[in-house]
Amino acid sequence: MAKVLLENVCKVYPGGVKAVDNASLEIGDQEFVVLVGPSGCGKSTTLRMVAGLEEISSGTISIDGKRVNDVPPKDRDIAMVFQNYALYPHMTVYKNMAFGLMLRKYPKAEIDQRVRDAAQILGITDEQLQRKPKALSGGQRQRVAVGRAIVRKPKAFLFDEPLSNLDAKMRVQMRAEISKLHDRLKSTMIYVTHDQVEAMTMGDRIVVMKDGLIQQVAEPIALYDNPKNMFVAGFIGSPPMNFFKGTIEQRDGGLWFSENAGVANGFKLRVPDEMAKKLTQYTGKPIVFGSRPEDINDKRNASFAKPDQTASATVEVVEPMGAEIYLYLTTGHHTFVARVNPHEKADVGQKLDMAFDMRKCHFFDSQTEQVIA
Repeated sequence: MAKVLLENVCKVYPGGVKAVDNASLEIGDQEFVVLVGPSGCGKSTTLRMVAGLEEISSGTISIDGKRVNDVPPKDRDIAMVFQNYALYPHMTVYKNMAFGLMLRKYPKAEIDQRVRDAAQILGITDEQLQRKPKALSGGQRQRVAVGRAIVRKPKAFLFDEPLSNLDAKMRVQMRAEISKLHDRLKSTMIYVTHDQVEAMTMGDRIVVMKDGLIQQVAEPIALYDNPKNMFVAGFIGSPPMNFFKGTIEQRDGGLWFSENAGVANGFKLRVPDEMAKKLTQYTGKPIVFGSRPEDINDKRNASFAKPDQTASATVEVVEPMGAEIYLYLTTGHHTFVARVNPHEKADVGQKLDMAFDMRKCHFFDSQTEQVIA
């Protein structure tokens, strides 16, 4: 397998549209890295430049220590799995999987062995090998597309939103199968998705992109617990992090976050002492407070509840999710979400005192949107 290295890679389309801006990234041998972000962030363009399907405007891409900027896709020794499967409709599943090897003049016996080995790994039956793609379900077609990549035994696998066309249940199943495939093949994999749940559950590391720029690269839990900016904090997590605009005030021997100072019904929360030093310079200045839904609860049921870290809020919507309930609440000028125990009772219009776990909160600069604490 191989290490993939991007150094200051840019992609500029005619008219000056910059799709990828100075991207630098090192993907280790046998690592599973997920590129994630909203539509138009540059993640698929980055993947296509690694594959050689898009010409880079500047920078360097290396695969297994070899610069591949000018190397044709067929000579990069990578295999790509597309969102739309890209199967030949007139060929059987067997021939679809074997076709790339046939073009490269592999011996028939080796082709047959590779196809059947890949089929066994992916659970493709002998009967399915003789069918044409139109006779298969979406999940089965995606297995065939992955199988076609496996038989090549490439240095790296590239996946471009391969599960987007599948239903919710099949997506969960295929997520697990691709993760198991990575463990079995011990291969380098780069996976593009707009679904942060896929990113969190599959990647060894996640690359978050926005407007062509890499925002943060980290392991899933590190990304979730320590986002570098508001975009990452709001993109990773479902429901996303709640944000409240306000100011930092000094009173009662400590620092407090004040929601929209001067606004009726605004709340005040005491800042933990361990965070206060980083926030002192923001006293009297605009700031953004962030708290994840699972770190907010009715104070009657919250083990972390403290009188000076509680805010009164009105329930607007109750969403039972089975294992949990999402409460949509309003306070001051903000609407926020709390994720609570399914057995907790709450009614629309009810006023609740909501406790915030301030040990897990985040503060962001209102101008740069970078994390402060």
